[in-house]
Amino acid sequence: MIQLRPYQQEAVDAVYDYLRAHDDNPCVVIPTAGGKTPVMSTICRDAVLQWNGRVLILAHVKELLEQAADKLRSICPEVKFGVYSAGLRRRDTEHAVIVAGIQSVYKRACELDAFDLIVVDEAHMIPPSGEGMYRQFLADAMVVNPRVRTIGLTATPFRLKSGMICGPPDHHILNAVCYEIGVKELIRDGYLCPLVTKAGIQKADTSSLHIRAGEFMADEVENLMDSNELVEAACREIVEYTDDRHAVLIFASGVKHAQHIQRVLRDRHDQECGLVSGKTPTAERDEILARFRGGQCDGLFQQQPLKYLVNVNVLTTGFDAPNIDCVAIVRPTMSPGLWYQMVGRGFRLHPGKANCLVLDFGGNAIRHGPVDQIRVCDAANGNGKSGEAPAKECPQCHALIAAGYSSCPDCGYEFPAQERTNHDAEASTEGVLSGQVTNERIAVRDVFYTVHIKRGADEDAPKTMRVDYKVGWHEYKSEWVCFEHEGYARWKAEQWWLARSHDPIPDSAERAVDVANAGGLATTKSIVVRRVAGDPYERVVDYELGPKPEAVACDPVDMYDPDEIPF
Repeated sequence: MIQLRPYQQEAVDAVYDYLRAHDDNPCVVIPTAGGKTPVMSTICRDAVLQWNGRVLILAHVKELLEQAADKLRSICPEVKFGVYSAGLRRRDTEHAVIVAGIQSVYKRACELDAFDLIVVDEAHMIPPSGEGMYRQFLADAMVVNPRVRTIGLTATPFRLKSGMICGPPDHHILNAVCYEIGVKELIRDGYLCPLVTKAGIQKADTSSLHIRAGEFMADEVENLMDSNELVEAACREIVEYTDDRHAVLIFASGVKHAQHIQRVLRDRHDQECGLVSGKTPTAERDEILARFRGGQCDGLFQQQPLKYLVNVNVLTTGFDAPNIDCVAIVRPTMSPGLWYQMVGRGFRLHPGKANCLVLDFGGNAIRHGPVDQIRVCDAANGNGKSGEAPAKECPQCHALIAAGYSSCPDCGYEFPAQERTNHDAEASTEGVLSGQVTNERIAVRDVFYTVHIKRGADEDAPKTMRVDYKVGWHEYKSEWVCFEHEGYARWKAEQWWLARSHDPIPDSAERAVDVANAGGLATTKSIVVRRVAGDPYERVVDYELGPKPEAVACDPVDMYDPDEIPF
């Protein structure tokens, strides 16, 4: 019998406490790869052996049904269970526990007879309203047994258009989250794999994409992301960052886009890349996935492992490949659940796997937030629309700031009313966990120095020297050096200057710019940009500098108090 982890036992106990104290339906939230199936299997065992009950497990994909059946065999071999699934070619109806595919049973509640508990795996798939398969089956099951209780398990307790999946019984099947544990806690305790992110180069503008039913229109997304420039840049970056990785799962925006990625990896980088889509024949798909998992196919023969695998909308929920140590998301999505599920493919632990690298080429970390602090819409806030992005980039100073700002707190830029935000289609450096610090060293092409006056400030307000580091053809990183301020800001400005110049420290931003533009500062070769996930700002925190130049010939009257001049 499997020994539950402490948080799994807490989840089981929370379900029982809820069922005793309430007459509606609870939901358990455990992250992807955190082990929902042992929780589900334990509940089934207790219901049958302790309370003489009958349980139905519902899921929507074959892989989840197979996982549930395997765990039931190992956790409670003394419980007789059956399987009802057309995909698995089983139609059992007489057992104490039945594992069923919703597509196979949604019209057959009466045929399966009464259940005391219905456990729904991936419960966010239950639609919020209408006559979907889950709702039709659960309504019929309550006719067969009005006292039946439903328990939901999910990693993502929210839907794309309507917000959280739990609510009042008059509108929701599930009514309250009775237990929840987060991604960071499980990483901290060693149950999930740490995540790291890397930055990209190429950007794509998604502001022109139209939204239908709460998601970007698929054909427009594919046309945008399938450009030669973006695909070649993304593939070049993927190969560069994954030299020491073993299993790289790539999410494409469409079949044509996936084929393009596969072709570039093969022709330009000499890397074999498998491709799986909804149209891939079952036998071919099984062989590709076996190779991607390490090379063994059905335990019968060994094949060459496959390092790169690109897929289109198929390897999210229910796909289990613990060896994945890089997830490259080459598509934007408006769905917080899909963003989480894609990142979650790298959560599982595996021997020799220190962490999982996440390359986000779709601006999704900025759009939805870190995976442990995903921002979701509320249906009451706008007819199910996703609303404004939780973060946006200032076009003047390139700071990442909260979407609610009407002006940039760093540089004072005034955002036009109802401005639509451009989202990165590069591999974003926004961390995928809140509080996660990412440092990126970037080569500097050129540096520009100007006097900056904060928008709306009084005439006598302190000015700053704005430093713009050109790091790409049209990309800049900026910082502000505060010579006219007092206290810590002035001290930082002094240290900044002393590291770069033999000239005396200026007392004004204007004087600092004059010396800088006259060649009085050391060349900046590279900078380190620090980002903290969940923090809307990025900071320049380190530099690689050239030698200090000789002091420039400047009029000292502009730099010192006249009383201090020795003549």
